[in-house]
Amino acid sequence: MKALTIKEPWASLIIEGHKKYEFRSWKTNYRGKIYIHAGQTIEKEYLKKFDKYNITYSKGEIIGEAYITDCILVNKDFNNKLIKENHNIYGNNDHTNEYAWKLENIKKYKNKIKIKGQLGLWNYSK
Repeated sequence: MKALTIKEPWASLIIEGHKKYEFRSWKTNYRGKIYIHAGQTIEKEYLKKFDKYNITYSKGEIIGEAYITDCILVNKDFNNKLIKENHNIYGNNDHTNEYAWKLENIKKYKNKIKIKGQLGLWNYSK
């Protein structure tokens, strides 16, 4: 199955249901289930911003799964819509001209899988 490594706090924000889009500079045609892997890197400058969510962050673990259902090239209007929807999550950067991977059917794992991640969409089999 495909897996996607995402830095924290973003991976946990997805798994906890706060973030519905993951942004990448590249388009994917893949649609379907993926593992969400929390990478080794934590962007510490954002942690305080998300204190109110009371999230426990992971490092180097598959923490859940989601379905990629769409891949949208972000224009100014879509970027502004996301910021209005949740400024705390989407207002950090201008995502114009990036691709927003829409994530649905998000499921958090109770038993996380310790594994080193990779760049891009990568394959993992249990």
